[in-house]
Amino acid sequence: MESVLYIAVDLGAGSGRVFLAGVDPNEFLLEEIHRFQYPPAMENGHLRWNFSHIFGEIKFGLRQAGIRARQLGRTVRSVGVDSWGVDYGLVDNEGQLIADPVCYRDDRTTGAMERLFAKVSRSTIFEKTGIQFQNFNTIFQLFSESADLSRVSKLLLMPDLINFFLTGKSESEYTNATTTQMVNAATGSWDLDLMDCLGLPTTLLTEIVPAGTEVGLLSAAVAKELELPDVTVIAPATHDTGSAVAGAPISDNWAYISSGTWSLIGIEQDGPLIDQNVGRHNFTNEGGAYGTVRFLKNVMGLWIFESCRREWNANGIDVEYDGIIREVTDRVDFPAFIFPDDERFLNPPSMLAAIGQQLRETGQEFDERPASVAKMVFDSLALRYASVLRSIESLTGRHLLGVQILGGGGRNSYLSQMTANASGLTAVTGLTEATVVGNVLVQAITAGRFGSLAEARKHVAENVAFEEFIPESSALDEAASRYAVIEARFLN
Repeated sequence: MESVLYIAVDLGAGSGRVFLAGVDPNEFLLEEIHRFQYPPAMENGHLRWNFSHIFGEIKFGLRQAGIRARQLGRTVRSVGVDSWGVDYGLVDNEGQLIADPVCYRDDRTTGAMERLFAKVSRSTIFEKTGIQFQNFNTIFQLFSESADLSRVSKLLLMPDLINFFLTGKSESEYTNATTTQMVNAATGSWDLDLMDCLGLPTTLLTEIVPAGTEVGLLSAAVAKELELPDVTVIAPATHDTGSAVAGAPISDNWAYISSGTWSLIGIEQDGPLIDQNVGRHNFTNEGGAYGTVRFLKNVMGLWIFESCRREWNANGIDVEYDGIIREVTDRVDFPAFIFPDDERFLNPPSMLAAIGQQLRETGQEFDERPASVAKMVFDSLALRYASVLRSIESLTGRHLLGVQILGGGGRNSYLSQMTANASGLTAVTGLTEATVVGNVLVQAITAGRFGSLAEARKHVAENVAFEEFIPESSALDEAASRYAVIEARFLN
């Protein structure tokens, strides 16, 4: 087989990267070509993503990747795009975006759940879709949509929207489509009956296709502009967590934490698990690559700490990440705890003020020094992770043996060790670019480089250096009890 390269475009909720990758035998090439930022901004009354900026940066990265491939004397076979879930763009009959996509952190869905449940009950929606309830899910965004939908030809989630402008072809990839809460878990197709009952338009939806589908060649105009002839666009697991899990060589009865802006905590299953207990604990059954299901729960994640860092930096306080980790690691006290999944942390004007408000409500003192805030956030996240992992064991009847931490959050050695300590499970890190790896593996499987996902994951396991964090016997009992009281207050 010809030695080829793949391009992975990985879009997080605010920053993106373009990687050039090769997975020939005895090769594990991951080269970052371009990194860019795109914080959402207010436009026409809503918090929106600047799509032309995002797409322009993607095209720049693709062109640079092509240049680099030629320097290496190799050919680019395909491109895959993954992104965060739920957000979408609306395209008119002329193939133009009618407005920049609204960000899921916008407040337009405030109260949407209650209004929607007046039409179809919460339990009915969960029975049909198996998806956790978050007020920013696509179903609530579309229910709150103020655009003139008579002008709209199609609704496309972010990676599908990018693929449309790269190829002219419009499809909806399965793993991301499930995050809309509009896909029937039993059939894997859009639940048209549910949408009809809610008065949501169904003619805007495009065909759902599985991860690994060839969307099409780059359009002639795009291929010429980017100097990438005969390059195919492949839909990987277009949801970033779907790609992260696809790339991870997870052992049987091991959980994963995809750790970044959000923390996605779950296990890989062969089918959905939908019952009253799962619904009561608000777990989700999101689509995975190759017939798998991601049984997981969202936790707010490192967004909380990064938001604090932005505030400190704006106030002239330089908080260097590695330095703060060292400070936190040297401390043995537990200054306070927060419940990370409090909705007030979703997009507050001031994260520090939101934290202070929650601490006052729970009768705790707020030490605003950066190291104290960081320790409080990391400790609270670790204890929340442990709580979710225990719920997974209870809901599935599976005894977990360990947890693999995927993504950039795995670089936080303090949080990794605390996660092991709090959960009593061995934690393994090392696959910090899990999303890019999974994106590339699906492209490589489609190309015939690997015969299965298991074979592709074996290649990763043989080429990545993993680090283990063994649970330590530490004085966590009192701290865990204090955290449990706070968590119970918000969950009950």
